Amino acid sequence: MNINTEINRLLNFAKQRGLISEDDYYYSANLLIDVLQVSEFVPEEINETLETAAPILEQMLDYAVQEKLIEGTTSERDLFDTRIMNCVMPRPSEVVRRFQSDYARAPKAATDNFYKMSIASNYIRKDRIDKNIVWQTATEYGNLDVTINLSKPEKDPRDIAKAKLVKSSSYPKCLLCRENEGFAGHAGHPARQTHRLIPLRLASHRWFMQYSPYTYYNEHCIVLNRKHIPMKVNRKSFENLLDFVTIFPHYFLGSNADLPIVGGSILSHDHYQGGRYDFAMAKAPVEKYYSAAGFPNVKIGRVKWPMSTIRLTGDDREELADLAEKILDKWRNYSDESVGILAESDGQPHNTITPIARRRGTAYELDLVLRNNRTSAEHPLGIFHPHAEVHHIKKENIGLIEVMGLAVLPARLKQEMHLLGEALVRGTEDISANEELAKHSDWYKMLREKYPHVQENQVHDILKAEIGKVFATVLTHAGVYKRDAEGMAAFDKFMQTVSED
Repeated sequence: MNINTEINRLLNFAKQRGLISEDDYYYSANLLIDVLQVSEFVPEEINETLETAAPILEQMLDYAVQEKLIEGTTSERDLFDTRIMNCVMPRPSEVVRRFQSDYARAPKAATDNFYKMSIASNYIRKDRIDKNIVWQTATEYGNLDVTINLSKPEKDPRDIAKAKLVKSSSYPKCLLCRENEGFAGHAGHPARQTHRLIPLRLASHRWFMQYSPYTYYNEHCIVLNRKHIPMKVNRKSFENLLDFVTIFPHYFLGSNADLPIVGGSILSHDHYQGGRYDFAMAKAPVEKYYSAAGFPNVKIGRVKWPMSTIRLTGDDREELADLAEKILDKWRNYSDESVGILAESDGQPHNTITPIARRRGTAYELDLVLRNNRTSAEHPLGIFHPHAEVHHIKKENIGLIEVMGLAVLPARLKQEMHLLGEALVRGTEDISANEELAKHSDWYKMLREKYPHVQENQVHDILKAEIGKVFATVLTHAGVYKRDAEGMAAFDKFMQTVSED
């Protein structure tokens, strides 16, 4: 491997992808020879086209390990390849200037080019994301998306040991803070030299848009508050979501709920998630309409979806935000013990909402998903949370992405699916003695009864379909109003309180 050739390959890639221009060529080359501690550089003609820089970076990282510039741990390699890519990155101001210039032509042109740059820079690690196992399962609620997340590498024990030695710091305060842009990172914090943010004004306040480094769906973006303040769902949230889809009508934007158990993984920093993808929830039909006094121009519907969802549709953003605020205020204080809903207990609030905004032509659509985070002796992780019988597939919180119909499942399932498939094909009666598979025992018995004779060429499609059905059950568990006569009557009862006054 010739490191001079690899430098030339990276410069060629960066020019092809618009990260640098001809005027940046020697500047970027000199940054690279400094980072790689090479004494000289000789230009070479390179004739290749690559989808990502990953193959070049792998060669450079192997060189860095060989020359003892870094250790070969995953964290060290990730920190160093980000440092390498920073040598061929446009400055943040240039990225913003390009975005605004593209936006003047069309909002979609701006996001298209920003997304392509985020992949080209290796900020979005496409080579890892492509390893995820992805499929859809047909259910009565539409085609649910399922992904087994293999993109995040396992931690190396050497990295864990190093992370303990890193001096504690509150800068940046969290992974979502604006201050991450350009941050070199360390063993306990990912490098962010290739990170770029687009400034936005939402409801007259400063926000920023970025893409998720590990995208779960097309153009998975994150919109973050300039300030490090906790997540809060309120009227301002609805205004922000509706402002965003006004600026980017081809994107949706949603907020995680603002309470533990039913919220996302980061509740300490106010943020939203969006992108360009049609989830099953967005395609789900309205099965019943309601009315509300004072809101004649807003269509109000109950969505045919396992999680209890109210859909508001109208052309007037102000009117939509007013009604959404009214529903949120009603729900925050609403109790119905007949279906296990209590607004609070021991002074702790339980009710909140997961809101999602999108456009339908000129109209706005705002989905309000009712959430409750109560726990009980029977369901200590949450009454409206995946119950124990589905924990073998999904135990984690049901956040915004799952709410919309995309299951993000743990990497362990790849190997477990393989072993379960082998057992089904062999006709193994009982797997409870297998430590790795024991958690699936009850589910496996059901599969054996349902599919007594499974061929090897069928088994993985069967397992994918059945995992998708388990995810549908997960969403049903998380729904505050169950989809039976009692639950739908209770849903209507709540909507009656919205219709009044």
